[in-house]
Amino acid sequence: MGSSDRLFNRHRTVHQILGGGHVADVMLWRRKNLTVGILVVTLAAWVVFELSGHTLLSFVSSVFLLLFSILFLWAKSAAILNRPAPPLPHLYLSEEIVNEAATFIREHVNTVLSLSEDIALGRDSRMFVKVALGLLMISVIGSFTDFFTLGYICLVVVLTVPVLYERYEDYIDTHALIWYRKLQQLYARFDEECITKVHKWVLEKKKLS
Repeated sequence: MGSSDRLFNRHRTVHQILGGGHVADVMLWRRKNLTVGILVVTLAAWVVFELSGHTLLSFVSSVFLLLFSILFLWAKSAAILNRPAPPLPHLYLSEEIVNEAATFIREHVNTVLSLSEDIALGRDSRMFVKVALGLLMISVIGSFTDFFTLGYICLVVVLTVPVLYERYEDYIDTHALIWYRKLQQLYARFDEECITKVHKWVLEKKKLS
């Protein structure tokens, strides 16, 4: 299939789109043992949370409390018995790492703020429809589940959807493009019959006022 027959006219493979590194290998099951291990560990954690009734915050606090207590008692006993201290790495964030993280966050936050401004001022109707549908979907899904369960579901989706798409991408792209073109036609009709009329009505009201 040519690039015109692919979703979004993409030229890169799924592995390249996902970064082409270790994360892409895990998501596409090219490191099966690691991927299976992540799924099993997260499933076990989800089961423990569901059965124990703990929240994520209380669990993380308990783990850190236990860890710091063990390290503190280890260090004190080592000093008394003339034993080596706990083998901890030097915990330090370099200025370079902080600057890179700050730049990454600033770029993405500015992008979100720019899109939000365009939507709030009525400049991008398509983006408004996309965001509205996305938020509606999140609201509906959130009403049926809790945050931790939703996080586990998202992890399962991330580790299954890309590999299934890579395996059946020709079939999926063909049918997805058909539906995408139908949705474009539907949106064009909606834009012509509703949004354009609303814009004209608003402009007429402004002229009259």
